[in-house]
Amino acid sequence: MAKKKLENLSFEESLSELETIVQNLEQGELSLEDSMTLFERGLNLSQASQEKLKNAEQKIQILLTKNGKTQLETFEGESDNTSND
Repeated sequence: MAKKKLENLSFEESLSELETIVQNLEQGELSLEDSMTLFERGLNLSQASQEKLKNAEQKIQILLTKNGKTQLETFEGESDNTSND
């Protein structure tokens, strides 16, 4: 199966491929060589995804600065706390 170059993948495609890689590695049915190849691809995907996130954050900072805000505000969405107090 031909794999896209990292720079041609969208962020979502990178995450999807990373999930597939993790599943394949967790199954433990691959040879050591295949596992290492997948692990290396996963690391590269992770680094590329982090770079895309960093670039997106920088663009947001620029847009906020242009609109008179100089800092990102803390997002106060729903809590992930699932305890039943």
